[in-house]
Amino acid sequence: MKLYGIKTCDTCRKALKAFEAAGKPISFVDLRVDGFNDANLDRWLDAVGWEALLNRRSTSWRALSDEDKAEPNAIKARALMLAHPTLIKRPVFESDTEIVVGFGKAQQSQLLG
Repeated sequence: MKLYGIKTCDTCRKALKAFEAAGKPISFVDLRVDGFNDANLDRWLDAVGWEALLNRRSTSWRALSDEDKAEPNAIKARALMLAHPTLIKRPVFESDTEIVVGFGKAQQSQLLG
């Protein structure tokens, strides 16, 4: 299992600690430092859709121009996430069999239960 996120993200840190406490191995990939590629993003988009993956509550989203934020769609969202990795909702968990976005109670049960 890989966790894609950002080192300074509280939710990512919480998820890493939860996996460690549960004795489940996980590797961390920092979206800013280690990067990600088109293939990663396309897998995530295919699995969960752009609406679930695009974080419209982030500081990065609020900092975008009104033009960039206007009328989001799959193509525009993909381009924005490639240009601004912090627009990706975090954390993104990826294994050979599943992709899970976020670390709420439902995701915790699914991943750790």
